[in-house]
Amino acid sequence: MNTLRRALRDYVTMRRALGYKFVEPEHRLGRFVTFMEQHNAVVITTKLAIEWATQSPGRHASWAIHLTDVRGFARHLHSLDPRTEVPPIGIIPYRGRTQPYLYTDEEIQTLLAAALTLPPVHGLRRWTYHCLFGLLAVTGMRISEALALRRQDVDLKRGVLTIHDTKFGKSRLVPVHLSARQALLEYTRQRDAHIDPPRSEYFLVAERGGRLLPQYVYRVFWCLSRQIGLRGPSDHVGPRLHDFRHRFAVATLLDWYRSGQSVDNLMPILSTYLGHSCVRDTYWYLSACPELMEHAARRLETHREASP
Repeated sequence: MNTLRRALRDYVTMRRALGYKFVEPEHRLGRFVTFMEQHNAVVITTKLAIEWATQSPGRHASWAIHLTDVRGFARHLHSLDPRTEVPPIGIIPYRGRTQPYLYTDEEIQTLLAAALTLPPVHGLRRWTYHCLFGLLAVTGMRISEALALRRQDVDLKRGVLTIHDTKFGKSRLVPVHLSARQALLEYTRQRDAHIDPPRSEYFLVAERGGRLLPQYVYRVFWCLSRQIGLRGPSDHVGPRLHDFRHRFAVATLLDWYRSGQSVDNLMPILSTYLGHSCVRDTYWYLSACPELMEHAARRLETHREASP
């Protein structure tokens, strides 16, 4: 193990000791260390950090995140090796949260139908992706949470999913509608008909019964997105899997506003359901949809007029 890789191991251990899960940053920094090894570099420089962070063409939103990861690692190393350069803040501006894409019902139905055309014709793969994309759309779960579901986490009798050790280290229960429970039951039937006995503890599995890996899920989603016209044939950006979560939150808020319910009182419920660390993160969705902004402004104006 070279010096940088050993230092990364110590850095990850330190961050987790401070209470951070540090899963994705560890993966990204692991790729950065591999990049450094390929360049026979043992000391981090700003030039190398920028070169690595900007490797992906057209992925400006991720460049700042990658450089932020390296900056934290470099600060840690600088105290051990003064030759380490810490990339200055602002070299790659962070553009803030990506504006979510709000899927229509028709687009979701088209995607689910396309998933059922995936090869092999008589295989499990098409049923797995049909179930996964549908589950994301109707629950607002994070993709990592859906892929981490184990068989015992899915209670089909009560229609409740148990989400363990989420982004903020919490667990929560996610009830699902009867129609979603029927879809999960159908997937279970298909899965058990193809994979018996079970080869994995996970609820959603790959064609041969192993764990479904995120990199393959993204590739399938991008391919189907181009196939049905959500993305152009050569587009590197477009609607994302995470946008199912945005769409769920916005649709829920719209339903509440349209039915005249007290959104402020219900917001903590939605925040808990989505697994947000605080209600403030859930309020952000109000700015994601013009109709929601209009409802919120109208509600505020009514409240002002009623005040003495």
